[in-house]
Amino acid sequence: MGQEAGPRTIVHVDMDAFYASVEQRDRPELHGLPVIVGADPRGRGVVSAASYEARRFGVHSAMPISRAFRLCPEGVFLPVDMDKYARVSVEVMAILAEFTPLVEPLSIDEAFLDVTASGALWGDGAAIGRQIKSKIRSRVSLTASVGVAANKFVAKVASELEKPDGLVVVAPGREGEFLSPLPVGRLWGVGKVAGAELQAMGILTIGQLAQTPAAHLKARFGPHGPDLLQLARGLDDRPVQPDAAPKSMGAEETFEQDTRDVELVRATLRGQSERVARELRGTGYAGRTVTLKLRFADFSTITRAQTGDPTQDGLAIYRRVEALFSRVRLTQAVRLIGVSVSMLGSAGSGQLSLLEPDVARTERLARAVDRLAARFGDEAVRPASLVPGRRRPRPRQPSE
Repeated sequence: MGQEAGPRTIVHVDMDAFYASVEQRDRPELHGLPVIVGADPRGRGVVSAASYEARRFGVHSAMPISRAFRLCPEGVFLPVDMDKYARVSVEVMAILAEFTPLVEPLSIDEAFLDVTASGALWGDGAAIGRQIKSKIRSRVSLTASVGVAANKFVAKVASELEKPDGLVVVAPGREGEFLSPLPVGRLWGVGKVAGAELQAMGILTIGQLAQTPAAHLKARFGPHGPDLLQLARGLDDRPVQPDAAPKSMGAEETFEQDTRDVELVRATLRGQSERVARELRGTGYAGRTVTLKLRFADFSTITRAQTGDPTQDGLAIYRRVEALFSRVRLTQAVRLIGVSVSMLGSAGSGQLSLLEPDVARTERLARAVDRLAARFGDEAVRPASLVPGRRRPRPRQPSE
């Protein structure tokens, strides 16, 4: 990675505690209360979002919901309402598009904007950041934190530093100074393992990492080492890509009880495959790589993947993931199961395999099922294999 010669103005917008904030907005009686959105607190799923009031108790997203309940038993626990959050997200993204056509959503609640060419109309980066925050507050009654910098990495770090409702601007040429005192864990690609290795090298801050010889980092981290060094020095030349496809689409579920029931696992994979396929069709993508994720009773996790022709068909996805599952030796009970599809591309002409003569008919049938599901709910039409001959324990949602 290297830095462009001419400075850009990149804005990163991150909604504050998005799911929980939407719930507090829509239910005024929840203002000021610790709101926790996620799985049933009596179950074994995870926290999807926690209001800032809940975070004071140590609750955070991805935490097991049972632990969140122990930390904050007086919290208001609410289920995930993804349809509602998606509608609000559309409103927010429409606001961002008023400032520039160069908007790259990262998820339902955050996006990058390249506003380099927007200065004549909207002012400098700081002015644009203030106006974005103001429009979001006035139109959807929510707050966002905004980072402004000359590149994507620094803008994202900046948006995280003064949450909630923050605005942090990093002037061009000041990236290294801004990053220097921050812990190395702020860098993309530095998780627990890499963080521990850097600590063993005596590197605790981004500034210390920026002064480390590239050869030392390459020897320890391989090709990833020089990339870390570039980020530590505030260099990132990746453009904002408004039409970039998402990296993957997937579904995960945590069982209420750890299970060795192979048929239950297969039925769960079948349902997940259909949900992922419906999401792919709804967004116009097809994917080449199907990945199976298994988490066991001891929390160890494995993934297995298979790459083939692009698909957005639920049965095709299931056949691949079931083949992967059939090769896994279950030495202990399964806690979580997941399916994801990656290597995504447009499902337009020429993407789907021409080797399958029934592809067009299958696609028409799938879209008819999608219309029924949209009108009557996901359970209106299901594969025969998902109609149980006997009652089985159902997995909980949302999942880890």
